Amino acid sequence: MDRRALGQFLRRRREALTPADVGLVAVGRRRTPGLRREEVAAMAHCSTDHYTRLEQARGSAPSRHVLHSIARALRLDDTERDHLLALADDVERVPGSPSVDVPRHVRDLIDRLPLTAALVRDARSDVLAWNPLAAVLLSGFFTSFHHERNLLRRYFLHPDPDVRYLSRIDEDQFARQAVAALRGSANRYPHDARTRRLVAELRDGSAWFREMWAEPVRPGGRSGRKSLRHPAEGTLTLNYDVLDVPDRDHQVVLFTAAPGSRSEEALRKLARRRRAAGPRG
Repeated sequence: MDRRALGQFLRRRREALTPADVGLVAVGRRRTPGLRREEVAAMAHCSTDHYTRLEQARGSAPSRHVLHSIARALRLDDTERDHLLALADDVERVPGSPSVDVPRHVRDLIDRLPLTAALVRDARSDVLAWNPLAAVLLSGFFTSFHHERNLLRRYFLHPDPDVRYLSRIDEDQFARQAVAALRGSANRYPHDARTRRLVAELRDGSAWFREMWAEPVRPGGRSGRKSLRHPAEGTLTLNYDVLDVPDRDHQVVLFTAAPGSRSEEALRKLARRRRAAGPRG
């Protein structure tokens, strides 16, 4: 249990609420913002001492029942409640380590998509495989520093923007989604040394990662639109879709263009050069 992070999270949520938010009548002058600890404890049906100890990072591990009661008292949404449970180490666990073995049928599938740039990432956001069009479209990512293919490590720690970003555009959304995914992986694989080292490295090296890691980040959608800047073809507007490979805990990310668009024509040009794009993953 991360007592310090749990206490900070509870305090921030308590201070963000007013008595009116939870149906209480404010009586007298309040020295600090938000609800009082005893008010939260009363609504959560736990002792004020127990709740106070949790906020002060001195408490013992709370039960799942208490955590859910506190979540209701603080009016947490689903994402915030899941974050609370994760901080208290009360999440469903999957033994072992994330798989890095990409099934042959998945590799064959992405290779049979001539006008779709596709890549496979694991639970740590390591890029395990990609098709030839992805290698050409994301050439700055795959051809430079080819030994480092972790999306998060590159994004938060690499000093070279040409290597750091997949696009340099719309990257804030990617970062938040990737951090949310990594938190889920860290919770599912609590004993995986590589995952723990990655989280520690990112926390030590990036203030922005530390800020996002401390907050309940929403994973985001499974599809959307992204702008990619290619050195030869300029800015491309692409649709992306994320498909799960459940038995490996992998995700396939697909980039496509609207039919008849300039971006589709650019993908066709890049596809014609795919044989010169370098080795695939």
